[in-house]
Amino acid sequence: MKIANDSFPVSTNARNEMIDITDKVSSAVRKSGIANGSVLVFCPHTTAAITINENADPDVTHDILLTLSSLIPHNRAGYRHSEGNSDAHTKSSLVGCSETVIITDNRLNLGTWQGIYFCEFDGPRRRTVNLQITGQ
Repeated sequence: MKIANDSFPVSTNARNEMIDITDKVSSAVRKSGIANGSVLVFCPHTTAAITINENADPDVTHDILLTLSSLIPHNRAGYRHSEGNSDAHTKSSLVGCSETVIITDNRLNLGTWQGIYFCEFDGPRRRTVNLQITGQ
């Protein structure tokens, strides 16, 4: 069993944004030399997240962000957190801080329309994505 750790920066440009990081994760997997195993994609931030969803139609990410913003508004009455980003913390918790993807023949084993997304909920910021690639 081999383990390879990697990370890369992500710069966001908006308060709420989904950035396709599939190519960066795929590149790290290829570089690791691990042909079969899995990659853990982890976000070490409490106001951001990682998810897998459709990457063929940009309207999908728009609609996801629209729905999250509607369900969890930025300036909701009753929030107590003094930094003014309670909505971002809630969105991060709901979406989640990590995804695991199977690696087969040194490639991400994603569905035809799937991509890996970094989800920003409190931007713009400079963020980091951590990877742990395990296998043989």
